[in-house]
Amino acid sequence: MRPKALPSRDAGYAELVRRYRDDDGFADTVQRVAAGLGLVVLAVGPQPGIVLAAVEESVFEIRMDEYARRTVLQNRQTDKMLHGLAHLAAAALAFPRPDDLGDDSYVGRVSVDQVDGAVREACRVLEERTTGAAADPLSDAPQLEAAWRAWLRRPEATATKDGRAGEATTRGIVGKALRFLADQGFLVAVGTEGAYRTTPRYQVQVRELAAQRAFDELLQLGVLPVATAGGALRAPTGLEAPDV
Repeated sequence: MRPKALPSRDAGYAELVRRYRDDDGFADTVQRVAAGLGLVVLAVGPQPGIVLAAVEESVFEIRMDEYARRTVLQNRQTDKMLHGLAHLAAAALAFPRPDDLGDDSYVGRVSVDQVDGAVREACRVLEERTTGAAADPLSDAPQLEAAWRAWLRRPEATATKDGRAGEATTRGIVGKALRFLADQGFLVAVGTEGAYRTTPRYQVQVRELAAQRAFDELLQLGVLPVATAGGALRAPTGLEAPDV
């Protein structure tokens, strides 16, 4: 319930993690209490601590409606879609190769510039594929087409009085996503403003709750930026995200 708390900084927390891993009865009790609160225990370990996820209709669930409502909206449905795309892109760029999700020592890097630039470039590629006399390659993915068209139409940045990117711009949307992830203990700000590193908690979340269908659609279209020619967003064998 305190997402930034870590066993390495709290002896009491570290002892609870040890007990969970060594005492099956205690682990079962923790899982039952979590279930009663509408939560699922994704992982428990000395690095991430206890990693929880809210089930549908849980009081702890953060819906995209609520999340997007906290910013200036131009079009509610479109803005919800763009905010979701920003989170998907952040996860994709933070863990661009299969092994990244299975390697507990891996630390990803992501920034506002990187995410916005990658999504904008992917949208440009998709736009090129729909021009000319060629058949529309996105006819089976109307929602994806709506997403990339909306992202390209939205300005990249419009400075506010204090010099920050406007909330409704794509950079503003990405910045909000990364700040939210940092508040949840999934990212940590590093170096220049707008740059972050991943935490073990985020690795667990992406590995266990990644929207596989969305990832698969983007991979099939060949628009996701990857670190190597063989890169992908899927977890290695045995780590596939369950349907949730």
